[in-house]
Amino acid sequence: MSFGEVIFQQIINGLILGSFYALVALGYSMVYGIIKLLNFAHGDIYMTGAFACLSVFGVLSSKISGWAGIIISILAAMVIAGALGFLAQRFAYRPLLGAPRLSLLITAIGVSLVIYNSVMEMTNSQPLFFTSGLDNSAGIHIGNITITYIQIILIVVSALLMVGLSIFIGRTMTGKAMRAIALDQDTCRLMGINVNKMIGITFIIGSALAAIAGGLACVYYGNVQYNMGYTIGIKAFTAAVIGGIGSIPGAMLGGLLLGLLEAVGTQTLTSLGFSGSAWKDVFTFGVLILILIFRPNGLMGKSEIERM
Repeated sequence: MSFGEVIFQQIINGLILGSFYALVALGYSMVYGIIKLLNFAHGDIYMTGAFACLSVFGVLSSKISGWAGIIISILAAMVIAGALGFLAQRFAYRPLLGAPRLSLLITAIGVSLVIYNSVMEMTNSQPLFFTSGLDNSAGIHIGNITITYIQIILIVVSALLMVGLSIFIGRTMTGKAMRAIALDQDTCRLMGINVNKMIGITFIIGSALAAIAGGLACVYYGNVQYNMGYTIGIKAFTAAVIGGIGSIPGAMLGGLLLGLLEAVGTQTLTSLGFSGSAWKDVFTFGVLILILIFRPNGLMGKSEIERM
């Protein structure tokens, strides 16, 4: 393959990876935007969604296979992850909404550890493998470049979800209520908005999006392990910060940008004689530092005025 073909192939890989980051980053941004909480348990909800998808697909595989089984499994994972996110919000976060932010942050870390260690114990720390039955090699071939149908479907589904969420937040009454709560919860209560209900819906939507990302990762990578949520949680949080934490379009942009930086940057470093896989995180977080130096609020973030 020529260098140009290699870069183009890496751009496709970067879009896939960036789509996963963006879907998880959306949950970070939604929760932070509405209650100013860095929900560090979000990566573990992604992992839980992946395990739920694998488990449901395993039960259905004898009767329903292929994309039909995958779609049903992802829908089931969305329900399970959404319920988990809601329960975490209801019993761990809601009682502390009036407490200092540090208390919420420590609680989020605690919820993360509870989910992480529970899944680790249930799986005996062993990875599980997802056999979808799909043809991973079928696709479009342009010279030495291969774009599989699975890659095309993952990119299209991710794009539709992100556009759909933007329309939901921008044009529906529920979305407008969420944006209003992000500005002033007390005024929203006086206007008759059920603030706790809106916060619960926010957690459900964010968790469901993370579950979709986890299910799609099952299909694409073919394996699931208990610590998969840690890495993508850090990367998705980084993507949200790059785009502007609290900004929905920013989370999308940051996720896609981070995925492209990792894929193309790794290949470029390899071409220059470095070990691309070993230096990719140095490259990625180096770019993060540069962005935050020149754009402290992220690419699409806005400066906030603290009320005294």
